[in-house]
Amino acid sequence: MKRIVAFVLCFLMLVITASLAACSESKTGLRRVTLNEVTRSVFYAPLYVAVSRGFFEKEGVELEIVTGGGSDASMTALLAGEADFALMGPETGVYVINEGKTDHPMIIGQLTKRDGSFLLGREPVESFSWEMLKGKSVIGGRPGGMPYMTLMYVLNKNGLTPGEDVEVISNIQFNLMGGAFESGTGDFVTLFEPTASKFEANGSGHIIANIGLESGEVPYTAFMTSPKILKNDPALVQSFINAIAKAQAWVKNASDADIAEAMLPFFPDTDIPTLSAVAKSYRETDSWMDNPVMTDDAFSRLLDIIEFNGELKARVDFKELVDNSFAEKALKELGR
Repeated sequence: MKRIVAFVLCFLMLVITASLAACSESKTGLRRVTLNEVTRSVFYAPLYVAVSRGFFEKEGVELEIVTGGGSDASMTALLAGEADFALMGPETGVYVINEGKTDHPMIIGQLTKRDGSFLLGREPVESFSWEMLKGKSVIGGRPGGMPYMTLMYVLNKNGLTPGEDVEVISNIQFNLMGGAFESGTGDFVTLFEPTASKFEANGSGHIIANIGLESGEVPYTAFMTSPKILKNDPALVQSFINAIAKAQAWVKNASDADIAEAMLPFFPDTDIPTLSAVAKSYRETDSWMDNPVMTDDAFSRLLDIIEFNGELKARVDFKELVDNSFAEKALKELGR
């Protein structure tokens, strides 16, 4: 699956000889910029805070966020010039490089530092043990994607062999996993917030484990942009990362209620108490970066997880995919 996706992405790079820039000037005089996010999730709270608290506006940017519905879709939008930036799993960049593409998008900042999904069962469990999954089935995402690969890594870490001890259902699209579980598929499912809390509130499922705490720190989602924008419009890249860095600093010191209020415009069907509870959960599990700089050690752990899943053709050098210069400059401007 991954190879097919990567081939399509590389093919797009070859056949697209020209594309219209996704950014333009809005009626307000701000630079209109498009970001394609892999999915809409409270897990990405600092991004939404950057918009609602006006950090992008102060940088002269009017940000439009388009939800791709998968890392492959977000990367395709970036490669096709339909987006200026993309928020997705760094593994997508690794796959593109592994397919031999040299003129590839670069990571310019990190947003989250561990898996943000939770394991849900059909019944509440007071004292959960991973042994409880023996002989059961789990909806775990698609092979090659971080949710699936992290789950496989965690199962192995806890002595479970997928395909032998536990069935991992891997043919359901990421944004359809919750619906499949509600309709009766699988004994367990991994879901992100606020979906996980909504399932628990309406009795559709019960949160029994935090995948991110089990997997450890890893650069789970990051911002990427094209080499064309990096070369021709570095000022835009700097403005974008400046806004993200300011939002991350704000989130670090804000209350759960303040974070919830800042996110509410992006989750109109979710109330403040639910968003506050989710914000508290992600802060307590140290899931959000407080600055956009990615470390070599974290990137190496990401490669370990991909390699464990048999999806890594060759290890990628950190500097071949990650450009920390904009993030480091943003921190200097913030006095950090």
